[in-house]
Amino acid sequence: MSTTAGPVTGRVHSWDLSTGVDGPGTRFVLFLSGCPLRCLYCANPDTWHLRDGQETTVDDVVAEIEKYRPFVTTAGGGVTLTGGEALLQPAFTAGILSRCKELGLHTALDTSGFLGARAGDDLLADTDLVLLDIKSFDIGTYRTLTGGDLSPTLTFATRLDRLGVPVWIRYVLVPGWTDDPAAVDGLGAFLAGLGNVDRVDVLPFHKLGAHKYQALGIPFPLRDTPAPDAALTERVREQFREHGLRAL
Repeated sequence: MSTTAGPVTGRVHSWDLSTGVDGPGTRFVLFLSGCPLRCLYCANPDTWHLRDGQETTVDDVVAEIEKYRPFVTTAGGGVTLTGGEALLQPAFTAGILSRCKELGLHTALDTSGFLGARAGDDLLADTDLVLLDIKSFDIGTYRTLTGGDLSPTLTFATRLDRLGVPVWIRYVLVPGWTDDPAAVDGLGAFLAGLGNVDRVDVLPFHKLGAHKYQALGIPFPLRDTPAPDAALTERVREQFREHGLRAL
């Protein structure tokens, strides 16, 4: 086999350690740069462009991860690749996931699924968990909210089910946008037809990233949208539960 190819490189925005929201246990969370969508509620507009990331290699990323391997392993965690959109850089993402599996680390991929066709079966075989962000189940709302199409995400969800890859669904609850009862029920019915959905995380919309828009000199589209109250959040969770799903 040829050894002349250079190292696999990609662009990384940053990394962090988190607990409870990016997969099981304490996670080494790697934020990759670049995203094809422009979600109106995006909390990380600073990750939208590839050019704004730091170019690095799979080897260098894994060397950083290895420093924290004893800690995340003891804490029942692993590594989560997110963004931006990690599947915008599929070779880089696949290389990191493969190396993490060689190290015995639990791996998670946080994705919108919009670029799911770029994820090869080998990449998914090295992925222990997919955190799949389904922004809306209404086609028109999805396009307005994200600038993209819903169908690639649903196709990807079905493929993950066929491959037996465990999934946590992430559903951001935005009043006036993603709280329509019919759309929530439609998504619940779709997810209930899959056999690999372990849970649905209903994530209340927040404005914690608003300062980033200000720093970048761009308007925050949902600056006047309120966060959902506890009653609305529980209603949506209960709708998913009515479809036999575990909603948190």
